[in-house]
Amino acid sequence: MYAERVSRLTGAVVWTNTPTGSGPGRILPDGCMDLLWHDGRLLVAGPDTHAYVTEGAPGPWAGVRFYPGTAPALLGVPADALRDRRVRLTDLWPAARARHLTARVNAAPDPATGLEDVALSRAAETGPPDPLLIRIVAALDAGRPVAATADALGIGARTLHRRSLAAFGYGPKTLARVRRLQRALTLARDGTPLAETAALTGYADQAHLARDVRELAGVTPGELLRGQGGRATLVGPPRLSHRAEPSLCE
Repeated sequence: MYAERVSRLTGAVVWTNTPTGSGPGRILPDGCMDLLWHDGRLLVAGPDTHAYVTEGAPGPWAGVRFYPGTAPALLGVPADALRDRRVRLTDLWPAARARHLTARVNAAPDPATGLEDVALSRAAETGPPDPLLIRIVAALDAGRPVAATADALGIGARTLHRRSLAAFGYGPKTLARVRRLQRALTLARDGTPLAETAALTGYADQAHLARDVRELAGVTPGELLRGQGGRATLVGPPRLSHRAEPSLCE
């Protein structure tokens, strides 16, 4: 069972999940990063470039999903270093510091609240998000081309690409593609026909949308919308893995 709520940390989402049934789950890329708790451990989920197929780790999970571009400053690691990866916090931070935060989360009334408190503490230490990164996401979400986005922000295309790699884990074109897919799937799940969904979200046509779904999600649009291709075909929720996830990330 998956549940989420808006976090006290601006732009973030707090979620919990207890996998049910058997078989893998499918977590779609959303441009976000997560601080995770599972089985008493803290992990970080980096940004995905394609569907992450889980292996059905038993037991409850909790996480804080950060607004795109905000996690690297909070976690102290560039997003591209964690692209398509799940990493234990002890592999990123000094062991004593990671153990202290892990103990803090484990001592909280519940792991989700503990994770949120840790995220809020880190935000207080690091200051507000870089407004340029928020403007990049807003421009790409609005369908503005990458070159026009760079011009509007007063930065060169190379600078935009470099900043995007560190903040989002991939270049602005990939980020725009991932975010467009999320917008399209939100409409489709609400019942909008695929042809209309494609037109509303900036695809050339329905076939273009179908190709993007297959390449990013690994299944067809029909399979995705019917919840096939895995035990839990999820759009923008936690990135669950036993190896080491407004909702502004939708």
